[in-house]
Parts: sequence; C-alpha cells; structure tokens
Amino acid sequence: MPSSNAAGLTISGLAKAGGVGVETVRFYQRRGLLPAPARPSKGGGAAIRRYENDDVMRLRFIRSAQTVGFTLDQIRELLTLDAEKDRKRARDIAQERIRVLDEKIAAMKAARQSLVKLAQLCAKSDKCPIIPALGN
Repeated sequence: MPSSNAAGLTISGLAKAGGVGVETVRFYQRRGLLPAPARPSKGGGAAIRRYENDDVMRLRFIRSAQTVGFTLDQIRELLTLDAEKDRKRARDIAQERIRVLDEKIAAMKAARQSLVKLAQLCAKSDKCPIIPALGN
C-alpha cells in the first residue's frame, strides 16, 4: 500500500497508487473523470505534471465504483454530485444500482439452480443433459 503522502506523484506513480496502468489514467482523463494537472512552466524544458493526494483518492473512487458496477457516466455524475453535495441524487443512483444488482443476483441464483439440477441429472443418467440443455 502506498504511503498517504502522495503529493508530487508522476502519472506512473499515480497509476501505481491507484492500482491501474498509466493508459487507464489517461483514459479517465480523456473521459473527464480525472483532471490532468497543468504542466508547470520551466524555462524551455518539458516539465513533468504532478498529481496530489486528491487525485489518488479520486482514482481509487473511480476504480471502486467500477467494481460495484457503476458506468463511467454514472461515476462522472456521482463525482459532480459529491462536489455539489446533492446527496439525494447520489442516493437515487446508488439505489438504482442496488436494484440492478438484485436483479442480477436473482438471475444468477436461478441459473445456478438450473445448473445444479442438470448436473444431478447428468450424474444419474446415461445421457448427460447439460450440453443439449445449454445448446437451446
């Protein structure tokens, strides 16, 4: 786990602290989820952009939100709502995601029950019904 003092990280340091690749950071920047810091101006040379603790926290939030199934558009909205302190809309988005997850869980439980029955029939029969049943 990286230290909590992530001030001054390069893009590769930010990516590592967030558990992603550099291209993922750039992708999130292109999608407007993660701001790209301004490139400091130093006499004629290419100065390196530096990321702060807030950037690490935002990147980790994006990854966590994706893990629970939020789309990038929903994540962008949640980030905006957080900045605006619109808890009601954020709660509505979360409740909709919970509803979708509940539907998926119910469908997966039904699929599991069907597969258990097919496996039991396969064990008891000379002709295993799994391939024909799943092929329809």
